[in-house]
Amino acid sequence: MTTVHGAALRSRRRMPVVAVVSALAAGCLIAAAPQDGSCRTAPPDSFWHAPVDALPVHPDSARYVSSIGAAEPLHPDFGAGLVEGQPFGIPITVSDTTVPEAEVSLDIAEESDTAGYRIPQDAAVENGPASTGDRHVVVWDRALCKSYELWNARQQGDHAWTAGSGAVFDLRSNALRPADWTSADAAGLAILPGLVRYEEAAAGQVDHAIRMTVPRTDQRYVWPARHQAGAAADPSLPPMGLRLRLKSSVDTSALGPQALAVAEALKKYGAIVADNGSPWYLTGEENPGWDNAQLNALKAFKGSDFEAVDASGLQQSPDSGAVAPR
Repeated sequence: MTTVHGAALRSRRRMPVVAVVSALAAGCLIAAAPQDGSCRTAPPDSFWHAPVDALPVHPDSARYVSSIGAAEPLHPDFGAGLVEGQPFGIPITVSDTTVPEAEVSLDIAEESDTAGYRIPQDAAVENGPASTGDRHVVVWDRALCKSYELWNARQQGDHAWTAGSGAVFDLRSNALRPADWTSADAAGLAILPGLVRYEEAAAGQVDHAIRMTVPRTDQRYVWPARHQAGAAADPSLPPMGLRLRLKSSVDTSALGPQALAVAEALKKYGAIVADNGSPWYLTGEENPGWDNAQLNALKAFKGSDFEAVDASGLQQSPDSGAVAPR
């Protein structure tokens, strides 16, 4: 079950500020745009899609793995059905029509996007509407090719929400958030591109890095992260944005197809430290199609099966998520 992650541990220097996103005048839904499948969750040259299997091991890899927990098991924090009466994973609300802009009140408005959230009335909340966890809302707007993401979100009525923080991402752009800004994730990254989606795993290929949580992080961040929520200024702790990969020597041959797709993605694209929470927790979408028995087999892997990667050579620009040409 999802824990309360580091989004709740936002920088101590801020006092909550409330901003209200002005809603469009009430009216009918805007006409639907054609959906041709061209809206991906990240551009092809994004860091999310960059292979890291051939990159060098980070010189501090052993310390990072130890601080996360070398003996702790890998944990897929998503699946089908209910755990303790709640669904688990982050639901993705897919929208193929352009809906009216929502009114959103944000506690951390100074580092959030304060306009542009087109959230459907039936948008799902992480772990269900009565949950007490992170309560992420992720909307994949395939009509406008954007992602609307909220943390600690609560619906207040028709096209009205409150949230702790939020961000709007243009999924065709590699632009990163302003330096030191959060998003709906503590690292200031988009959530949608890092989720393991059932559709891609069922097809046998997850072609991107995976969002991951760790218990404690350093008070710094590394590209492509834009924000830190560190417990201490401690270089033995992983920074937000750190990339880790499953070692190539790890035997994955006994895994079922869904779990194998996840494990092979961890070898090729790795996982990105994006929030504080439980150790080695991978984030995926809530979906009834998941085979929980297959996913549970991933728990046989431990922290010691991972290594941190020196991904600094991928950076093309500190303000862009595009990887450098190779």
